[in-house]
Amino acid sequence: MDALHIRQGEARDLPALVEIFNHYVAHGHVTFTTVPHTLESRTTWFATYGTGRHQLLVAEHEGAVVGCAYSSPYRPGPAFDTTVETSIYLDPERRGLGAGKRLYAALLERLAAQPVHLAVAGVALPNEASLALHRKMGFEEVGTFREYARKNGVWISSTWFQRRVGTA
Repeated sequence: MDALHIRQGEARDLPALVEIFNHYVAHGHVTFTTVPHTLESRTTWFATYGTGRHQLLVAEHEGAVVGCAYSSPYRPGPAFDTTVETSIYLDPERRGLGAGKRLYAALLERLAAQPVHLAVAGVALPNEASLALHRKMGFEEVGTFREYARKNGVWISSTWFQRRVGTA
């Protein structure tokens, strides 16, 4: 039996997800968030996900949450309803399990059954692993915002990708 399981995120996953997210808040620039998340703040965040266009999937390995992928609104307003922004976070201590590819594949498959036309994703640079994952998953590079964000005194650039998902 495969030890890696992809499933819909549940409230019981929040402590592990907060720990994963907070690793990236404290170490590096994968997220532009500068204040650590709390269970309370992530409970409010979690409530925005379900089984429609905005989903949260987790990867579990040997009973432990090792990552998540989710789709969020890209921008407010009905003109953007069929576009979602995707994000993926992996436990830095448990990379190499194939969770990133499996999470993204499952998320994209679920999104294809929803009224979603386009998925977009921004990858803060440098991050060769994430760039490679997005390309492997069929995302097309559309451009780079140079030095458009600042975290811990460092300017950050991001390469943006898009991928057609469905026929919305």
